[in-house]
Amino acid sequence: MLHVAPKLVSQQTDLLNVDSLRVSFGRNVPEGTAVRGVSFSLRPGRCLAIVGESGSGKSVTSRALVGLAGRRAHVHARQLSFAGMDLASLDDRAWRRIRGKEIGFVLQDALISLDPLREVGKEIGEGLLLHRAVTSREELDERVLELLKLVGVPDPEIKARQLPHQLSGGQRQRALIAAALALDPRLLIADEPTTALDVTVQAQVLALLGGAKARGKALILISHDLAVALRLADDVMVMREGEVVERGSADHVFHDPQHPYTRQLLDAVPSNRPRGSRLSRTPATRLSISAPKPPQLPSADASRVVLGATNLVKRFKGPDGILRTVVNDVSFELRSGETLGIVGESGSGKSTTARMVLALDLPDEGAVQFDGQPWTALRERERRARRRSISIIYQDPLSSFDPRWTVERIISDSLSRDIGPKQERRRRVIKLLDLVGLAPVFLGRRPLELSGGQRQRVAIARAIAPGPSVIVCDEPVSALDVSIQAQILDLLSDLKAQLGMSYLFISHDLGVVRHLSDRVMVMRNGRVVESGETEQIFVNPRADYTRRLISAVPRLVEPDTGNRVSSFSLSRPLRT
Repeated sequence: MLHVAPKLVSQQTDLLNVDSLRVSFGRNVPEGTAVRGVSFSLRPGRCLAIVGESGSGKSVTSRALVGLAGRRAHVHARQLSFAGMDLASLDDRAWRRIRGKEIGFVLQDALISLDPLREVGKEIGEGLLLHRAVTSREELDERVLELLKLVGVPDPEIKARQLPHQLSGGQRQRALIAAALALDPRLLIADEPTTALDVTVQAQVLALLGGAKARGKALILISHDLAVALRLADDVMVMREGEVVERGSADHVFHDPQHPYTRQLLDAVPSNRPRGSRLSRTPATRLSISAPKPPQLPSADASRVVLGATNLVKRFKGPDGILRTVVNDVSFELRSGETLGIVGESGSGKSTTARMVLALDLPDEGAVQFDGQPWTALRERERRARRRSISIIYQDPLSSFDPRWTVERIISDSLSRDIGPKQERRRRVIKLLDLVGLAPVFLGRRPLELSGGQRQRVAIARAIAPGPSVIVCDEPVSALDVSIQAQILDLLSDLKAQLGMSYLFISHDLGVVRHLSDRVMVMRNGRVVESGETEQIFVNPRADYTRRLISAVPRLVEPDTGNRVSSFSLSRPLRT
């Protein structure tokens, strides 16, 4: 049953009208229907947030609005109009005149959305050139730098000349947002625009989007982060399995949800629950063959250091030839059965520190020890036999998968070679998929056939497969909706409790870090500015920078009262 909450009525004319939108894929249309009967309208100066689980049809709906549902897609609607134009009747040439200039689109996967062989500045400037919005090369370069500064990219002159892989995940996402804002479109569709962003940059991006709304632009925000949606949206539409189950004003939907599914989404938000409590309704994971106990850890010894970093330093040369220090004198210890959270802004050195821990990058100074033995000081041939004891869950799973491989092959490749017949390996892969909430039907699918959240779950299954003693988690739940995020966080907690597994947990989501971590380390500009017990860091932070990070976190509940916050307009800039 669809629950419709009351909403404010405006006298403005609708800019976008969608009536009974259906999108299906493949020949078997009924079974391949991804969006079923979605209807809504949007006026200038309003923001509609579309929320729901991975695979609910949010992104398919948004892509249908800009003619990018795909060649195999069947798109039907009683009405699909923008500013009086019938979008359903447009050909490719007409769409090219509208995309970017009239309708801006921020894609979810920044790494695959940006051309890997093209400088970021040229990517941002492409729309300006195609629509002849600039008259000279100097004006183009000036406008690109202005856009990069607008979205908070540091050192824009340098970043504009770099390739996408040379930027952090958050910087790539901001580059996509800059490209979408370049032509100041009347409608901006943002598909998970803050997924890879730290809280301070997230606040800047929300302020940018809010400023666009205040200037009369219409905005569709697609997000699994309910606190972000509440912060910006006027109206909310909740989707599940391709259908709208609830819609209405943001305050009404979030403060007085009527549908059980909406209430389930709100209950799964980490900041709404006591630290360490279960977030999902799934029972605790029991130790099974899919999660073998690491042979080197017969029992968890909380006093034993399994991973130690001493005075790590890493430098990289930029496109201008200048050597820059990205990690500077970083030291920490990770004990058996412990979770150490690492937080900080994009570009603070978190992921580079993780790569040195994994010996994917070697430190210029300092060293890492694994289980009391040298690690980074060894030659790769000497490390290889122990690599199965330390795994990683990457921030961007798509870039870490072979696009030609099936899900079964991706996960099976991480299993021990001692596991014999093909049938047994498949059985273990199915168990691992079940652990991360995926059905056996996904075995034969390839990465590009999965949603962002589904890809991240496959990445987690792959990391768990060899039974490591340490897992480096680099934004492991950033692409997941709140209900699946809750299941994954509960799963990580269960595995840690039963196996004595240790996590180095890197995240921009401070609510997630607080819920899962035993200790927290705060980084800024490559240095550690503060570290300590989790509650001490969040309740009584010593560093001004830590206090700014915590104050910038979007919340669904007030920390003192436990009451849900109200939505508000971002027509005025946020203080970051």
